[in-house]
Formats: sequence, structure tokens, C-alpha cells
Amino acid sequence: MTLHKGSCHCGKVAYEVETDLAQVIECNCSICQRKGYLLTFVPRSALNVIRGEEDLATYTFNTHTIQHRFCSTCGAATFGEGKQPTGEAMAAINVRCLETVELSEITLVPFNGRDARG
Repeated sequence: MTLHKGSCHCGKVAYEVETDLAQVIECNCSICQRKGYLLTFVPRSALNVIRGEEDLATYTFNTHTIQHRFCSTCGAATFGEGKQPTGEAMAAINVRCLETVELSEITLVPFNGRDARG
């Protein structure tokens, strides 16, 4: 596990997350495809919002089970929050918002969220 720093584009929202980036999901659901999300999933306790929690806005759709969080100033989609099927709180981190991550060195795992039923 590595501690990564992340932020929105304008810097109002900053966070740290502990993850190994072993599997980065490239989902084709309607929101991930449109926003270009690359996701890593972690327990919610692995995500620490350092600043800007009050600057985060929330968007939900479909079953309203995932809270898609984004900066209310610049619109950068930083992470989402929800629950695993076990009920454990989890966070879906947008890897594109992490500093010092070289995307060309990461293996993407496709996920067919367009046809997934939840």
C-alpha cells in the first residue's frame, strides 16, 4: 500500500488515500464513460479528506447508492462514496486526480458497468 495525495483542479479539495493501484477499473457506465473516470476502490477509512470537505458537492443517479463527490468550484470529480455488498463503507477514488501517478504505467481493467445490474 502506498499513500497517495490527490486534489481537485483548483486545489480547494485535497485528500490522501492509501491504495496499491494494483487494479484500476475503467468502467463504461454512463457517468464513468462521460467523465473519463479511472477508479480504485478502497475502504472509506483509507481516504482522508485534508481540506475542502465543505467545498464538495454530491451527485447521485440511478439507484442513488453511490455519492459521486466533486469540487463545487472547479467541478473536478475526485471520488465517490458508497457501501460494499457487505455493508462496509467504501470509496471509489478517481485515479486521474492523484498526484505523481503515471497513467501510462497502470494496467486498466475493463468493467462493463453499462450492462451491470445492481
